[in-house]
Amino acid sequence: MGQRLTEESDPDKEIDVAELQEWYKKLVVECPSGTLFLHEFKGFFGVADNKEAADYIENMFRAFDKNGDNTIDFLEYVAALNLVLRGELEHKLKWTFKMYDKDESGCIDKTELLEIVESIYRLKKACHGELNEECNLLSPDQVVDRIFKLVDENGDGELSLDEFIDGARRDKWVMKMLQMDVNPGDWIKERSGSTDC
Repeated sequence: MGQRLTEESDPDKEIDVAELQEWYKKLVVECPSGTLFLHEFKGFFGVADNKEAADYIENMFRAFDKNGDNTIDFLEYVAALNLVLRGELEHKLKWTFKMYDKDESGCIDKTELLEIVESIYRLKKACHGELNEECNLLSPDQVVDRIFKLVDENGDGELSLDEFIDGARRDKWVMKMLQMDVNPGDWIKERSGSTDC
């Protein structure tokens, strides 16, 4: 349910000027205004007219839109590229947590997580016509219940950021479930022409 959450990226590798210029060219080709609007963002994922997937993509867009102006400008675009292509595992998990915490309370409750899991199931089905093997075995409710059983250490019915990060690091199944989404890393690499991971 987040981007590829691996530790294979090289977070210490700096982005060079030529790479920044290439990213800017790609952004301007795709978005001549130099900013990316929500409808364009949905179009890149091929879900512009898919109401089933809209919630998930809107949450992803909101997480990239750092200043809340309903656009992704070049600085936010670069920050997103850097996070997805080179970010450390902890930063990726923090971004995923922010995306799932729809009410921005600092915790994820079962309702929020269930909405995300259901959106991801619908999105995967709409985009690919089928779900992966893990999704076919468990219903969204079962996925949420299992994640909470494995991650909610204090049993309060909410996942704090620390529980979320610790749970993902500790349990391979939880990590796999947190990778269940449309993988913005592949989309961004394709759009940016980058080959780094």
